Amino acid sequence: MSEKKAKRLLQRNEVPEELTWDLTKVFKSDEEFEKEYQTVKDEVQNFRKLQGTMDQGSQRFLQIIENFLSINRKFEKVYVYASMRNDQDTTNAKYQGYNEMVDALAAEFSESISWFEPELLELDEDKLKQYFVEKKELKQYEHLIESMLVMRKHTLDKKSESLLAGASDIFGTSQNVFGILNNADLKFPIVKDDNGDDIQLSHGVYGKLIESTNRKVRKAAFKGLYSVYDQFKHTMATTLIGNVKVHNFKARVRNYKDAREAATTSNHIPTEVYDVLLEQVHKNLPLLHRYVKLRKKILGVDELHMYDMYTPLTEDSKLTYNYIQAQIEAKKALEVLGMDYLTHVSEAFENRWIDVVENKGKRSGAYSSGVYDTPPYILLNWQDNLENLFTLVHEMGHSMHSYYTSHNQPYQYGDYPIFLAEIASTTNENILTDYLLKNNDEKEILIYILNHYLDGFKGTVYRQTQFAEFEKWIHEQNSKGVPLTAKSISEYYLELNKKYYGNDVVSDPEIALEWARIPHFYYNFYVYQYATGFAAATTLAENILSGDENKLNKYLTYLKAGSSKYPLEVMKDAGVDMTDSSYLEKAFKVFEERLNQLETLLSEK
Repeated sequence: MSEKKAKRLLQRNEVPEELTWDLTKVFKSDEEFEKEYQTVKDEVQNFRKLQGTMDQGSQRFLQIIENFLSINRKFEKVYVYASMRNDQDTTNAKYQGYNEMVDALAAEFSESISWFEPELLELDEDKLKQYFVEKKELKQYEHLIESMLVMRKHTLDKKSESLLAGASDIFGTSQNVFGILNNADLKFPIVKDDNGDDIQLSHGVYGKLIESTNRKVRKAAFKGLYSVYDQFKHTMATTLIGNVKVHNFKARVRNYKDAREAATTSNHIPTEVYDVLLEQVHKNLPLLHRYVKLRKKILGVDELHMYDMYTPLTEDSKLTYNYIQAQIEAKKALEVLGMDYLTHVSEAFENRWIDVVENKGKRSGAYSSGVYDTPPYILLNWQDNLENLFTLVHEMGHSMHSYYTSHNQPYQYGDYPIFLAEIASTTNENILTDYLLKNNDEKEILIYILNHYLDGFKGTVYRQTQFAEFEKWIHEQNSKGVPLTAKSISEYYLELNKKYYGNDVVSDPEIALEWARIPHFYYNFYVYQYATGFAAATTLAENILSGDENKLNKYLTYLKAGSSKYPLEVMKDAGVDMTDSSYLEKAFKVFEERLNQLETLLSEK
């Protein structure tokens, strides 16, 4: 039997137009982009001239605010055009050049506006109040200004702020060293792939091999990867501790209780949200232990190891969809969000907001992009499988969030904070999961869908909370003056791993070094938001699927809110109080129900 020829990747100019995004909706031509780029460049330079004049009356203050927002708005548009042109074909020299141009402009832009916030924070409070009395036009910017002024009590005098700003490169040394080590300098061993061929281990290759159905392959990849981190554990501990020290130092000099409060306050999130998450995950660890036990049973192993945690429990789904079929299924699944929502989904499909197929040089993966004055575009690299249907629905969630926000808020509130960003996309995934479970009766397909959901929950709610707990601990230890070493960090991490995954998995000694390879530990209390977002999305999806029109309207209100309120207020309006445990309890209830369903189906096999 002859082997099939490998499918040739299309050149960009060979892709059918209807499967490409239409970027003429951003700029009609490259020439128009270049003209606007120069305009922005000039305006960025001119903005510097306003520095030091914020206290010169309400009219000047209004002028500065409007100028600041206008430049931001224009800059975003030229930036997104250049980056998307580059992403559609990274081999195109012209668009590589555009991308480099806007990167350089970004640095210039950042520098030119750097005075804006410090000067606002230094403005006399009584004078600022008087500005609002004199200029009614300032009312529309009240929440924007207020959200910046929250930082006033944590802002230092000019000289101190200047010193901190000047030391930013020094503060970033630990993170930069880790990045270079982890991405460039570490050399991983040669291992065998699924075909028995030698392959150079890398982060990307490891991600694939750890999901292999061949246990020898994933075990070799696991041990090979961590053998390298073991060699460099003392260096990795030094970079991580150095980064933690920076966070604790900055928190201390800015009068925060601790680094965690400093990180969450900057996003207007109380630490209570973090604490409620940890408390509820701890309470529901028995559910994760049950799922781990089920994994051990299905895989039929005497000992379940950490390298067995990512291999699929079932064969690939028999469900396949071409792109046209996926559009139909996506719209059927999302019907519960109402006709207005579906109308805009159809608009995305029919008006070339989506760049669909893979072509030579195209950026890998998928994302939703665009800014206030553009459509909310989507980049895909389409394959005819269920995973890509989930990706389409996920990215559509982002794009509809952007659409509703930009069409219901003025520019200054026309984007949404990171804390809210993944909720709409994951809500869509939950809705699709429910649709697929209700519209399929073949046992193998149901098992696959349930496994997909449970693995997503495990990886996002449980795993990211484990990371968040570790991050909290390491900052606390340093602030107490407790010496931290590779040994003490690894011992704690191993015990934490055992607590999360339970007795039915062997917490291999290598997993004690997992902390050494996670870049998110350098992001300053970021990871907890993955867990809170996934749990909130599960609850919101349940609300929508209840058929209660009031709950649906609350969800649509969330999509329309942008940054017009603080994140927790937006979520409360949507029906989720993230300082209360009930949204997490609902999420764990769904996890348990689907775990019960999977256990039942597997017992019938």
